[in-house]
Amino acid sequence: MGAWLVLAALLLAFALDHVFGEPRARWHPVVGMGRYLELAGRRVAPRAGEAATATARVFTLGALAWLLGALLVVALAWSLQHALLLLPAWATALLAGIALKPLLAWRMLREETAAVEQALSVSLAAGRERLARLVSRDVNALDEAGVRESAIESLAENLNDSVVAPVFWFLLLGLPGATLYRFANTADAMWGYRGPRGGRDWEWAGKFAARADDALSWLPARLTALLIALAHHGLPWRPLRAEAARTASPNSGWPMAAMALALDVRLGKPGVYVLNAGARCAQPADGARAQVLAARAVGWLLALSVLVLLVEGA
Repeated sequence: MGAWLVLAALLLAFALDHVFGEPRARWHPVVGMGRYLELAGRRVAPRAGEAATATARVFTLGALAWLLGALLVVALAWSLQHALLLLPAWATALLAGIALKPLLAWRMLREETAAVEQALSVSLAAGRERLARLVSRDVNALDEAGVRESAIESLAENLNDSVVAPVFWFLLLGLPGATLYRFANTADAMWGYRGPRGGRDWEWAGKFAARADDALSWLPARLTALLIALAHHGLPWRPLRAEAARTASPNSGWPMAAMALALDVRLGKPGVYVLNAGARCAQPADGARAQVLAARAVGWLLALSVLVLLVEGA
């Protein structure tokens, strides 16, 4: 698509997200991706505790299932985009924006993470219950500060996964690029575990999915950290890089470290990593501050996207 059509579709997608939020599950493409991954996962991942299966075979099956799903969703997105380009420009922009909207989830991310702090104001148990909708870690052992830290981490990490990365790949490759990223990210969320989960062993079955998501998220994750830094009017590079390296993931540490440094709070996953360890624990007001920083980062994302597309379309 041309730069002007991409710009119009992008702005419309954010407007639709702001007004309407997420579409119903039956119409949501990411839900459809999840159904495919759930079905394929039953045939790819061995049951936990079963006799050892050849790791090469399990890895290959996981890779082939991922590639098949990716091929299907990209082919559908390419066909849709190709059909839209045959329409008048206004219709192309309108329908492309509608198609892009389900591939990003800024309103839902804001609402779900803010709801954790609201639930904490009621009780710790309510906060834990609400947080469990966002994270895969065990929330039962978290104290109030731990619940709050996890919510802020989720906001930072998913700022990349649900907003920045889909926009990045849409600007680069159109609807097929954004669709491929969302498939890869969904596959990583469902398959990318280093061991048993849901009664199945994902150690090798989900390894290809995890690595694919790492590759597609590499640049966007660092861009997300930059956007948070811009929202904070700057962050020192060396501490940011050092803190980001404390997580096992090559990507998720970047936006989380940027948020920890910008808020000057400690964030961490018990027994796994601690970011900005010398800082204070997150307080109730820090959840709201994190929301403001994330909103400013999205503002910078849109401003830079508009600038790039205007230059390209000139």
